[in-house]
Amino acid sequence: MTLYLDVIWLLNMLVDCALLWLTGIILKRRYALWRIGSGGLIGSIIILMAFTPLSHLSGSPLVKLSFSVVMVWVAFGFKRMKFFLANLLMFYFVTFLTGGILIGVHYFISFDPGAEASTLIASVRGFGDPISWVFVMLVLPLAWYFSKSRVDHLEYAKIQYDQLVDVSIEFGEYNIRIKGLIDSGNGLQDPIGKKPVMILSLSRLKDEVPDEFIRMAGDVNELFSEDSIDSVWSDRMRLIPAQSIGKTGQLLAALKPDRIMLKDSGAEWEVSNGLIAFREEPLSPDHQFEAIIHPQMAARKPVDHAS
Repeated sequence: MTLYLDVIWLLNMLVDCALLWLTGIILKRRYALWRIGSGGLIGSIIILMAFTPLSHLSGSPLVKLSFSVVMVWVAFGFKRMKFFLANLLMFYFVTFLTGGILIGVHYFISFDPGAEASTLIASVRGFGDPISWVFVMLVLPLAWYFSKSRVDHLEYAKIQYDQLVDVSIEFGEYNIRIKGLIDSGNGLQDPIGKKPVMILSLSRLKDEVPDEFIRMAGDVNELFSEDSIDSVWSDRMRLIPAQSIGKTGQLLAALKPDRIMLKDSGAEWEVSNGLIAFREEPLSPDHQFEAIIHPQMAARKPVDHAS
């Protein structure tokens, strides 16, 4: 079998550069491309070692770790130990994640558990055959993009999870318990009393609330033309000017509840002067929350002061 050392070396250097680059993106590090390239170049030296009298060292875990340490140090520098270890561990995480995707795709497409395939696998030595390198060149960009997008999704999910709270709303005999998302972009408030407004989706609550609530989630003009709102609710109703909230009109019908309670992992508190506006459409496509909470409501969370 003919090995093209220059091609193998170049591909390994590009892979190392891609992994260092992905590490910097995930950790949001400030980096220079020339430092990323220098780190990848250093990492590729271990490939050349395999064809020298030092080949017995190229497979040593200690040598591999040493190369990784130098690569990360060159690419991102050393500010303090915690910073450096975070870079090093994320580099290994990205390497194993991307490598695992490559291996998984390879065996998903071409693995044959028969004796002939097993013999072929057992016969592979060194750096594999040219077809495997073509496979790496084709699939690595996809694995790189997939790894980045999944990590970004996990980060977004964590941020969203940290902003979720338990919500309890009381309207007379009706007690609604849902999950709510604290949204700093929700600036809805009563223009007269300056009361913050929470948006509540009724898509999964239609059997738990009065029909008047569902009508309030519709067109406000039709609501008044029908004159079908019970005085119990109409006396509580306020009209809120709204924009970009998924409504065809310029006004939202909001109600003053008897009580609003918010609870997260650290505390529980009451919002005394909030309003609730309704909509029929889901607020979250995966139903992670049913309400969008005004940030002023979250700001009333009690704070424990250290004594």
